[in-house]
Amino acid sequence: MHATNNGPVVRRSDVEAGTLHPFNNNLEPFREAGIPYGRTHDSSFYHRYGMEHTVDVYYVFPNFDADPTDPKNYDFTCTDQYLEGFALSGTEVFYRLGHRIENEIKKYGTRMPRDFKKWAEICEHIIRHYNEGWADGYRMNITYWEIWAEPDLSNNLAPDKCPTWSGTKQEFFEFYHTVATHLKSLFPSIKVGGPSLAFDLGWAEEFFAQMKAPLDFFSWHGYASLTEDMTEKAKKVRELLDRYGLHETENILNEWSYLRGWDCENMVYSHRHRGKIKGASFSLAAMCACQDAPVDMLMYYDARPNEFWNGMFDDTVVGEVLKGYYPFYMFNKLYRLGDAVDCEGGEDIYLSAAQKGGEATVVFTHYNDNDETEAKDVTVSFNGFGCDAGTDVSFYLLNDEKDLSLVGQATYYGEKFAITLSVPNYTCYLVRFTKRA
Repeated sequence: MHATNNGPVVRRSDVEAGTLHPFNNNLEPFREAGIPYGRTHDSSFYHRYGMEHTVDVYYVFPNFDADPTDPKNYDFTCTDQYLEGFALSGTEVFYRLGHRIENEIKKYGTRMPRDFKKWAEICEHIIRHYNEGWADGYRMNITYWEIWAEPDLSNNLAPDKCPTWSGTKQEFFEFYHTVATHLKSLFPSIKVGGPSLAFDLGWAEEFFAQMKAPLDFFSWHGYASLTEDMTEKAKKVRELLDRYGLHETENILNEWSYLRGWDCENMVYSHRHRGKIKGASFSLAAMCACQDAPVDMLMYYDARPNEFWNGMFDDTVVGEVLKGYYPFYMFNKLYRLGDAVDCEGGEDIYLSAAQKGGEATVVFTHYNDNDETEAKDVTVSFNGFGCDAGTDVSFYLLNDEKDLSLVGQATYYGEKFAITLSVPNYTCYLVRFTKRA
């Protein structure tokens, strides 16, 4: 639930020279949040990753008429440096094969490839570079390879106006079939999927109905200000996949964040709050809600520290975190324990819990999108948590004033534990049960 779009800002040369500084890297916050996967979409917008020389097929293989089997026709340099940062942080790469969205007046990499098979062969060699060492490459064992992004945005647009895919729906279906079949035949252990659907579940149903190619995962987007908008859509996606026999296909929501609406007024409001306590509370609520929904992976948009969709890192001193960073750090405490615990919240109270080896962690938040919502008296009860008698209980608070500060301690005696707290809207808590030394 705490995966992201994009990875850390760090250079191996700075690590080796001992010149890391919060101004130019956020390696330690990334490590501490334990981000499990980072999706390489829209990476080429960001100068510290390498801008337009990074990740996208159009940039990695700039001359489509060239020989795809010749290493000299590829430009891996900036992408290599970018993906090395993933390895340094412990985050696994979720590689998007395709191109960033193009809202510019002229389109380049989002134009439909004129030879689908050749495009597939180019992607084959990108995979060989990062997984098999081809062309002085790596052995990163990247599992997830996503084909394209948001092709449904092309509906009813002229080809030169499409920000993501200039062909028709049927042409995309043929394109996906060609690429996925080629890649999976050569690399059976990887996971191929996509197409990172923007909105249209009707489009998705047509996609599933004609599906004959491998689809290890289906990816889609869900920006929202209400968690139920995300969880209900996740259920609909799972139902559609199962209806068409795609029972083993993973259900991945790989773009989401706080968004009250797509009109200008609501966009401005959302961008102003995404990295503040309201955005943080929504993020934690969404992670908790989707933990109990049929979502196999949740990938926040965006961890790039350079623009308004980022709610995690300062855009100037990238090693300084915003309020929106802390839910990822908090959820990682559950993720490291590994075993989920049954829990139940009240109205507007979202929570998740985990335990292992006599230790346990709970995270919860009070979230309601109405800014006038009053505080709630919340009784937090723990029953049969599996911790030893005499376990220390520590309460950490995230709100406008505090950044997961320790605000209280108690002792758990092994049976029941309950405490009543006044919890204002957008307040977040991390509760840790730890063995005494």
